[in-house]
Amino acid sequence: MVAKIGQVTFDCRDGYTLSRFWTQVTGYTEVPDDPNLPEHSQHFIGPDGKHPGLLFINVPDAKTVKNRLHLDLVPDTTRDEEVERLLALGATVYEDHRKEDGTGWVTMLDPEGNEFCVERSEAERGRH
Repeated sequence: MVAKIGQVTFDCRDGYTLSRFWTQVTGYTEVPDDPNLPEHSQHFIGPDGKHPGLLFINVPDAKTVKNRLHLDLVPDTTRDEEVERLLALGATVYEDHRKEDGTGWVTMLDPEGNEFCVERSEAERGRH
């Protein structure tokens, strides 16, 4: 027996805005016949609007401690190009772990302070 992951859930102050950010990051979409609206308390996005995906639930509390779980992104461009794209979308650099030899990753924060990492692309790792 195994269990499948249906979604990764983010508790957040503004699920609609955060779902819009992550839509731009991942290319995921909302469920076509159940669009996300600002007044909803839950906002789902997934690959072609399907599971597994990301669920953003409005909660009254702000984030106060480090995430115990985070996403690691592998871009289809270079890691550095992806970091620049994410900065333009509203993310911030939290910790830069890039090394002179080209290895390493960048830990970033989404607009609500949730940590995520940007790793090297498959091409940068030599796995085409």
